[in-house]
Amino acid sequence: MDNIAGTKSSLTWTVNICAFLLVLLWTLPTIGLLVSSFRDRDQISASGWWTALSASERNITYRADGGDKAVPEGDQFVISGNVFDGGAGEVTTFWITSNNPEYFAPGAVVTDKATEITVMANGDYRIAQAEPFSGTRGMRLFVTSVTPPKFTLDNYKTVLFSEGIGKSFINTMTVTIPATVIPILIAAFAAYALAWMEFPGRALLIAIVVGLLVVPLQMALIPLLKLHNSIGIGKAYLGIWLAHTGFGLPLAIYLLRNYIAGLPREIIESARVDGATDFDIFRRIVLPLSFPALASFAIFQFLWVWNDLLVATVFLGNNEEQLVMTGRLRELLGSRGGDWEILAASAFVSIAVPLLVFFSMQRFLVRGLLAGSVKGG
Repeated sequence: MDNIAGTKSSLTWTVNICAFLLVLLWTLPTIGLLVSSFRDRDQISASGWWTALSASERNITYRADGGDKAVPEGDQFVISGNVFDGGAGEVTTFWITSNNPEYFAPGAVVTDKATEITVMANGDYRIAQAEPFSGTRGMRLFVTSVTPPKFTLDNYKTVLFSEGIGKSFINTMTVTIPATVIPILIAAFAAYALAWMEFPGRALLIAIVVGLLVVPLQMALIPLLKLHNSIGIGKAYLGIWLAHTGFGLPLAIYLLRNYIAGLPREIIESARVDGATDFDIFRRIVLPLSFPALASFAIFQFLWVWNDLLVATVFLGNNEEQLVMTGRLRELLGSRGGDWEILAASAFVSIAVPLLVFFSMQRFLVRGLLAGSVKGG
């Protein structure tokens, strides 16, 4: 009775639920990063992104104005201002010393020696004393506040309008497009030869290609850079194109070879009977039929090169004229990398182009990967 037509077994529902949970688990960090990109530094450090729609409580250490900002009022000298600097928030408690603090309600008048301190619920503070204030360094006020949810576009403005970001975008495109096209062209020729052309050592070459898939690229960076310097390439675009081509070719050849080897043999043999050369077969038959596999690799290679920082740093350096997007965004974070709000906004700015490429070509991705994984010759 469990397999009656029109009904779903419990196993199907279990698979669907598990798939949904996996997708949710995978996208949850991205959602958190997106929310954080619209919050300021104080909000990120005070509460998690999941509390972004609710008011958050945080402690503020505020340095009041110095004595040079005091104004006479009657028989007193008064320093006033707002601990939120004009922003929104509600003070719940305040205190005036960090050692063994005594907490006071908003509006209470606290006397410290000859100085009266008051902090109101809206953040306005008043520091008054009969004698003139000495020095220009103001006293510290400590408050606990409840801040309403707030979102801002300042993080994206900082990233998008930072100095040199346009030049870095052009540099990244200059690196990425040739470093994606060149491996595809070379790998397509090699994949056809390994799939349909008989020559001595073909099996050995296929084994070498598979073996190169597991070689860490980090091992080759410095020797390859020394080679480039010795032959006069140096740190230039040609060097990084060649580097990305070399690092991407094993996967490209493996993926395309498996796909091309799975094409119907009858088509290839019929073309040969009609007198077509290998180049004619490759250009007129294999390339059009292999577009899903070509698009699949193009997505992988584009994403890898666009998001790369290590290879670009080694083969281009940090020259202002050749700095790529990832290098430019790294500089925005400062030497300590603690500007989390800038980091979150930078992440979404940098993935805009890769997402456009992925969604425009993703319909070919599954077809190309599945065909390349189950077919072989």
